[in-house]
Amino acid sequence: MQATLAATSRLDACETLCGRDLRSIRDLTRQELLGLIGLAADVKQQPGRYAAALAGRTLAMVFEKPSLRTRLSFDVASHQLGAHAIYLAPQEIGLGHRETIEDVARTLDRMVDAVMLRTFAHDRVEQLAAAASIPVINGLSDFSHPCQALADYLTMREVKGGLAGLHLAFVGDGNNVANSLIFGAALLGVRVAVSTPPGYEPPAAVLAWARKHATLHGATCRLASCPEDAVRDADVVYTDTWIGMGQDAEAEERRRAFAGFTVTQDLLDRASPDVVFMHCLPAHRGEEVAADVIDSTRSIVFRQAENRLHTEKALLLALLGQDSPRGH
Repeated sequence: MQATLAATSRLDACETLCGRDLRSIRDLTRQELLGLIGLAADVKQQPGRYAAALAGRTLAMVFEKPSLRTRLSFDVASHQLGAHAIYLAPQEIGLGHRETIEDVARTLDRMVDAVMLRTFAHDRVEQLAAAASIPVINGLSDFSHPCQALADYLTMREVKGGLAGLHLAFVGDGNNVANSLIFGAALLGVRVAVSTPPGYEPPAAVLAWARKHATLHGATCRLASCPEDAVRDADVVYTDTWIGMGQDAEAEERRRAFAGFTVTQDLLDRASPDVVFMHCLPAHRGEEVAADVIDSTRSIVFRQAENRLHTEKALLLALLGQDSPRGH
């Protein structure tokens, strides 16, 4: 009975999300973000309770950028919740080229219950969300990766026992993943330090939003002068690839700029004694992270990857709404 009540309360905490979009972590309130993380934890612990919660629902997955974890997590999550996921490749839609984004949105509205878009430019997510009446989920854009941040904070909570007061160091490119982690940190009371080469910092507007909200929740957000400064006493050290999809022309320039920003064992030794290493994958051993770090016992990157499945389930449950889970 207690387990049933706990599961129901976690669903209730996400009730305000039903029918909404998830374009960015900053779309969420603190309570909504905590509710999603709590629901994901419950889904992970008791998957059978939600096995048919979304029976008869359909998710369209629109991919303009390839993916392993995003494709797997949404596809498997839909299947395990009793829903059906449809993969739509770039050439099948030609979003904004073969058809306007608005026409695609109106077509999806009439056939599916939600759409996940993984794309390049963030304004395509915004346009699709503005035109569609069904929930639109940002599966990745150049500005934001909210699904990754949800899995990351679930993973940190599992490993560290809580989030408030946690010290997170991000070393590398101030990219979409960094933006999403910063937004989440501000809402969750996490102290975040970001170290990037000059010119690769997160956007000023991201930092301004985070600092404004951080004061409300006991969080801090700062730019560190160097990786050693960022990781000092850190509980979690996080990095991401220096060269994202679509940045191949900048590869050599970026490698030169990011020299000295590799997460090595020596850098981790400057952090808290029980520090853990995180990376959203795919990783390039020898560039942003040393092989002996990502393959060490300090690394929790594959736990992160697994948690994409559980947070995707929670997100679908919250946005689509459903009856009480089985076993009620």
